[in-house]
Amino acid sequence: MKIVDIADEIHRELGSPSDLSIPAIAFYVRTNIGALNNRLNTDFDVNSSTFEIEESGREIAPEEVVIIKKIYIIHYFDGKLRDTINAASTDAVIALSSDGSSIKKINKNEQSKTYLQMRNVYSEELDKLVSAYIRRDTKPLQIAGDDTIAAVYRPNRDYNRV
Repeated sequence: MKIVDIADEIHRELGSPSDLSIPAIAFYVRTNIGALNNRLNTDFDVNSSTFEIEESGREIAPEEVVIIKKIYIIHYFDGKLRDTINAASTDAVIALSSDGSSIKKINKNEQSKTYLQMRNVYSEELDKLVSAYIRRDTKPLQIAGDDTIAAVYRPNRDYNRV
């Protein structure tokens, strides 16, 4: 899957925010491929000629795309959280009324709590996805026992039972 397609999907999943562009998302995905490698224990790299993500000539799989998308969405909410915390430190006035008119500002603390809650939800989803991905690709290191010799079953044998 092409990085531009991944960036487009991320942009659409976030509701096409006007303060975010597809090239900015694509840049983040390209430059932070190491986060995907660290989480999945893979060796993805950006091809220097096509600028696409691949691992030993293998294109990135849909399961891995979902994980890189979650990584970006967590990054997005981290940025939103940082912005609202910075704004909360400068906006002391929440409501103002004078001469019959009133102005209410958005409570940045509540907005920060919402962003933090969203970030935590996506972080939990990411952890579950990574765990499922790793479980799916694990193979047993060793199989104990000897399956070449047939077992003998003696139904009338007296067992030491309590």
